[in-house]
Amino acid sequence: MPDVNGRITQRIAQDLGIKEWQVTAVVELIDGGSTIPFIARYRKEATGALDDETLRALDERLKYLRNLEERKQTVLASIDEQGKLTSELEEKIIRAETAAAVEDLYRPYKPKRKTRADVAREKGMQGLADWLLSPSSEGDPLAEAARYINDEKEVPDAETAISLAEDIIAGDISDNADYRAWIRRRTMQRGMIESGMGSEGKKASENGERTVYENYYEYSEAASKIPGHRILAINRGEKEKVLSVSVDAPADDILDYLERHAARRTTATCRPYVLDAAEDAYKRLIAPSIATDVRGELTDKAEEGAMKIFASNLEQLLMQPPLQGKTVLGWDPAFRTGCKLAVCDPTGKILETAVIFPTAPQNRVDDAKRVLTGLCDRHGIEIISVGNGTASRESEKIIADFIREYAKHSGRKLQYVIVNEAGASVYSASRLATEEYPDLDVGERSSASIARRLQDPLSELVKIDPKAIGVGQYQHDMNQKRLGEVLGAVVEDCVNRVGVDVNTASPSLLGYVSGISKTIAANIVAYRNEHGRFMSRKDLLSVPKLGPKAFEQCAGFLRITDGNEVLDATSVHPESYGAARAILKECGFTDADVRAGKVSGISRRTELADRLGIGKYTFADIAAELEKPGRDPRSEAEAPVLRSDVMEMSDLTEGMELKGTVRNIVDFGAFVDIGVHQDGLVHISEMSDRYVKHPLDIVRVGDIVDVRVLSVDEKRGKIALSMKKK
Repeated sequence: MPDVNGRITQRIAQDLGIKEWQVTAVVELIDGGSTIPFIARYRKEATGALDDETLRALDERLKYLRNLEERKQTVLASIDEQGKLTSELEEKIIRAETAAAVEDLYRPYKPKRKTRADVAREKGMQGLADWLLSPSSEGDPLAEAARYINDEKEVPDAETAISLAEDIIAGDISDNADYRAWIRRRTMQRGMIESGMGSEGKKASENGERTVYENYYEYSEAASKIPGHRILAINRGEKEKVLSVSVDAPADDILDYLERHAARRTTATCRPYVLDAAEDAYKRLIAPSIATDVRGELTDKAEEGAMKIFASNLEQLLMQPPLQGKTVLGWDPAFRTGCKLAVCDPTGKILETAVIFPTAPQNRVDDAKRVLTGLCDRHGIEIISVGNGTASRESEKIIADFIREYAKHSGRKLQYVIVNEAGASVYSASRLATEEYPDLDVGERSSASIARRLQDPLSELVKIDPKAIGVGQYQHDMNQKRLGEVLGAVVEDCVNRVGVDVNTASPSLLGYVSGISKTIAANIVAYRNEHGRFMSRKDLLSVPKLGPKAFEQCAGFLRITDGNEVLDATSVHPESYGAARAILKECGFTDADVRAGKVSGISRRTELADRLGIGKYTFADIAAELEKPGRDPRSEAEAPVLRSDVMEMSDLTEGMELKGTVRNIVDFGAFVDIGVHQDGLVHISEMSDRYVKHPLDIVRVGDIVDVRVLSVDEKRGKIALSMKKK
């Protein structure tokens, strides 16, 4: 049998469909302190160019399997201390592939509260239980049970003795790992998830009130087929006591199985008693815990699926292209407290702030337009970025009117865009925002954030807890620690994919760079403030606590423009500068050519890789970077839709064709902003003329899509859209 590391390597390779040598290489790198972004970008030769998604999956499986191995050792030690560890049991535990399988095997030996079976054994009924199960038992069971009558042990008659013996048999059946595994599988395969009205649901029904869970008041669906979003919805309804939820297991199948296995060696006279014990074991001991296991497994799968969608949506939001070179007015809409404004220049610097009151209850529209005119005249505002929260619709109307009026008297064209302001209020009230803008109030910070998340979504959104951005479903019902890990990994991958200008980046952004902790990020900013711009990546080694290992991990992701070394502005790692220079020399290019963007044709010279002794993946990456130094991968995405006028839901008609922006993706479809404040839903069945397994196969957050209006329900605020061809 392979050793522990060998077993783990084999299992991961099998699960991910990769080679064992690749797993071994990645594990060595991870154990050596390398981060996933670093391995994905700069250790392709060692891993066979595994991408960051595969590497993340490998890292997760590695942690799970190592924890599983630790648990196995704990279980083996516990059973061995009891003197009950056999070679057969040890083999089963070592070969167990899941935590559930290990716990099933450990169950008979796990310290637990006194059970009915324990009480029966204390009363001396083990012998009778063994007799009932024996294939050689002869005679009347009640007559045999009469031998166990004992008034001192409160066993007054044969019937009581039989009942106690059945408790022992039931306990043993319940503790049988093979039985539990089979019953768990069969319940998952053929069981049903059922829901009905809970206490709060009944109250609502009695009061004539409607709830969002009405579809689940009398609901049943196969456990093997129920989609994740319905599991999460049912779980939330149960938590709120609006629903009651249960698992309807295939009891007849299970009892037939127990009859065939637990009672297979018993005699005809003893069989009825063993079957009674088996039925009691299932209904009293096994069914409740298996129902919990099944619901737990379904919930885990549903949460993982929802986290995957959340992570994908977040990645797409973070990777939206920056709107560079524009002076933007950030508009944080509100009613009573007024709309907060902040003008940000193309670098994100706040030039001026203001508060206007064009919405109810003040309705000071003319005053607001005068303020807006002054801001636009003074700062040359080109785009207004409007948050999509409270009073957004009312603000949008005022903005559209202002744009028309301003164009008439100034001849300048303004545009506006609605941005997702989720998390802006969280950021503006945070300690980070207070430190960044101590002289601004919460509203002004929020409006500045709304402007800058249009100018550079990634740099701004990294300041906010990813969970607060809210581009998923049921995120508050999930395992928050696990969700935080998943989303944190997404942000880390995005930041390192784009790269960071070390001379302008905030501590929040630097903290996501490979190898840089929060402490090192703060030290980089402090060093920059004290000594001025970094002129070379090598200068980073002077930053306190940024040692050689951290430098190795972070250097390639940190950019220095207009520095002493032209390659510092690229994603070429310092360890490959020699290789890059050799390639340039062979192809007849200089540093000046790299700065001027005049390098071309290198990627076609693949023969150079072998001749210069450079790995093929490293060569390809260096060549691509020299040909397009500092390329921003976000530039490949579609820019946001800019508007100059506003529509109402009442303007929509069935069959109308529009262009919209995908704002959120869920299991059952995608929500699309079509410029009427209320996002429309493209149901999964309306996403394509062909079968769509999941919306993520068709669209991404931020995609610009063509849609057709199917129906409009103004009263309920619902818009149904289609992406199908007519």
